[in-house]
Formats: sequence, structure tokens, C-alpha cells
Amino acid sequence: MLTPDIRHRLWSYMGGIARKNGIFPKCIGGVADHVHLLLALPTTMSVAKAVQLIKTGSFGWIHETFPNLRNFAWQQGYGAFSVGISQVTETINYIEQQVEHHRTRTFKEEYLAFLKKHGGDLDEKYLWG
Repeated sequence: MLTPDIRHRLWSYMGGIARKNGIFPKCIGGVADHVHLLLALPTTMSVAKAVQLIKTGSFGWIHETFPNLRNFAWQQGYGAFSVGISQVTETINYIEQQVEHHRTRTFKEEYLAFLKKHGGDLDEKYLWG
């Protein structure tokens, strides 16, 4: 649903939501069916609160700005991972290369491989609905 034109505008809007709430967006990107955000959160804010603010604000903006996307909704859940300072540049590069990256691997394939590589022991029935 997120075409290149929408994505470009959406990433900027999400960055604005973040900054308005004291969150520093280091990189935002993604493809038609998902978004990656690299954020530095204030010490007083939980990941859940940051995700809530960004998803709620961007959901409303999408509906107001793109009437043809009235059926758009973010998924209920999200994945959150911490990144060490030495991994920031690599993570930014990864986010910026999402379009090229997902030409050969779906999000689902990538996410399951990531969880397996890092010891995530999750049942797929809890990941995909």
C-alpha cells in the first residue's frame, strides 16, 4: 500500500512525530508493506509508548492525506531491537537499502532468519496472526 511517493512523505511525517515527542529519528525507511525506524528514545519513554505515538499519528495522517487509503491500518504488533553504538552505521545502511534488499527476500523470510540467527525462539503463529 505504501507507494514510493507515499513512503517519502510518510518517513518525513514519522520523523516529525518523533521529534515532537523528544525522540531522535536516526533513520526511517522501508518498502510497500513495512517500515524500519532507528530511533534514540529519551530515558523516560518506553519503546511501546514511542511506537504508539508514531503509529497513531501516522495512521491518522495517512487517512487524512490519502483518501484512497481508507482501508490502511498498521499491524497490531511490532518488533523492537536495541542496537549498540558500533552498529548504528550498519543499521542505517540496512534501512536505506530496503528496496534493493527486498527484491530477493520477503519481509517474512528476513524476519524469521533474523530471529533464528539471534536465538529468537518464537512460534510463527504468534508472529503472523
